[in-house]
Amino acid sequence: MDNLDFSHYLDKGMELAMEYAPKVLLALIVLIVGLRIIKVLQKVIRKACDKSKLDDALKSFLGNLSGWLMKILLFIAVADMMGVATTSFVAIIGAAGLAVGLALQGTLANFAGGVLILIFKPYKIGDLVESQGVLGVVKEVQIFNTILLTPENKTVIMPNGAVMNNHITNYTEEGMIRVDTSVGISYNADIKKAKEVLEATLTADPRVLKEPAPTVAVAELGDSSVNLVVRPWCDPAEYWNVYFDTLENCKIALDNAGIGIPFPQRDVHIYNHN
Repeated sequence: MDNLDFSHYLDKGMELAMEYAPKVLLALIVLIVGLRIIKVLQKVIRKACDKSKLDDALKSFLGNLSGWLMKILLFIAVADMMGVATTSFVAIIGAAGLAVGLALQGTLANFAGGVLILIFKPYKIGDLVESQGVLGVVKEVQIFNTILLTPENKTVIMPNGAVMNNHITNYTEEGMIRVDTSVGISYNADIKKAKEVLEATLTADPRVLKEPAPTVAVAELGDSSVNLVVRPWCDPAEYWNVYFDTLENCKIALDNAGIGIPFPQRDVHIYNHN
């Protein structure tokens, strides 16, 4: 009886081996050949990325992502060739991916935001940008975060997901930026002369662009002064220097021309009822 059982199991084992051995051998061949083909395709993708004008971070990301996707598809195909129920396998992967996605919602949002920034390039390293109330120069663009350096020399790390879901103001994109300042002059002052003095002050600054031409105009008749807007254009990198120097130079020029900048005044009328 024992010999018969052993012979039965041996025959069954041989039958299974004869049935599955070709599938396993073919699956191994497909796996080995597939991995080599994937390596070749990754090299082709990297060369194509090197010829393009993509950022280095995006090149690396696309190369790794394409490699992992092709390997996952290859493993699913090999499992199917070996008789594994790939529908259940795919369902397990999907469920695991959903669980991980729910646990890492914020991180995945930042990751997606980083990919969008690298692809669409709303800004690049060295640009002066403003987002979420923070103004600064882009120091680094990472896959999860963007690092800004503020005028106060503070390093601000901003999540890419939040950046891409909010307004982004890029002051560098057009290659020039307008500096908005204002100067008040006395009501007794000659407005035409004051404008000429201010325009000459702006023209004398080599950092102020000739085109577009700077603007000096009456913007408001205030309580104590006639307020003029002074708006030169400059390179974005020179914004703060031009801003501060324009205010100082305008004050000096008006003083030299004898044009006063008044302080707030109030008229007091006294009535005698006697």
